[in-house]
Amino acid sequence: MSRLPIRPAVLAAGAAGLSYAALRRRPPGGEGTWSRTNHRGEPVTLLEGPAVAIGGMAGALAAPGLTGRDRAAMLVAGTAAAALGGYDDLAGSGSSRGFRGHLGALRQGELTTGAVKLIGIGAAGLAASALLGPGGARRGRGPGAADLVINAGLVAGGANLMNLFDLRPGRAIKVALLTGGLLSATSPRGRAAAAAPLGASAALLVEDLGERAMLGDAGANALGALLGTAAATGLPRAARVVTLAAVVGLTAASEVVSFSQVIEHTGPLRWLDMLGRRPAPARHRGTGLGGRASRAAGPGPAADGAAAAAAEAGPAAPASVPPR
Repeated sequence: MSRLPIRPAVLAAGAAGLSYAALRRRPPGGEGTWSRTNHRGEPVTLLEGPAVAIGGMAGALAAPGLTGRDRAAMLVAGTAAAALGGYDDLAGSGSSRGFRGHLGALRQGELTTGAVKLIGIGAAGLAASALLGPGGARRGRGPGAADLVINAGLVAGGANLMNLFDLRPGRAIKVALLTGGLLSATSPRGRAAAAAPLGASAALLVEDLGERAMLGDAGANALGALLGTAAATGLPRAARVVTLAAVVGLTAASEVVSFSQVIEHTGPLRWLDMLGRRPAPARHRGTGLGGRASRAAGPGPAADGAAAAAAEAGPAAPASVPPR
């Protein structure tokens, strides 16, 4: 297996780290805008998310072997996903959860921030897909109708699915690292495209595991969109169809199955999920509740990702401070 391109990964990691430090020094709108309280009663910041997005896109600009269209697609997908996720982080009420919740609210005439995000990321996925050539085809050509739909699904579906994993410290980043590692084994273009989000997320893994910061919707959506674009860039059509089917299947399963409960009751997955994490408080041991931020407990309104966390937690979790 060829090695991951070093330059874009290092640049992405450096840009993410520097952005995070700069944002922590001067948080836009003040520190309280981005601060939330986790189940331990400790503050965590959502500024990790914008920093990861900035790092991932900076690395994509420097990735060798990508065309200008590839880079433009990654910038469109990453920027839109980060902006829309940030909007949901800061302005969302958390009153509706998942596709069913947002669609149900729409049927009743209510446009939730989550619905705005879903529609916006879907449009961004189409825009990014239009910039890409079909995987494995001659560069510089636009995609056909089938590739347009497949690639858009990978970008938008990847953004949404990564957010569903952002329920425990480090979990989404671990999923991103595993996914990016698989993509790096596909093709030179796939390796180049995956290097940037891998480097950016790895740079802030320690902050996430230490429960000092969290990706939030901004970071998780951006990370998933960038990896979805990398899949659309580097995989042949058959592999993209299989990958999209897996994304759709997992997303559908999340509506009826708790990922956290599945992980908790599967030994290897539980070990990987807990790797590097702080031990859960005694009141949460045995429940699978590792603990993430309660956005409702912070000074800002609750966001959709935290609402999903409350659903994962079940009735045993305190209502005011659900885990991520």
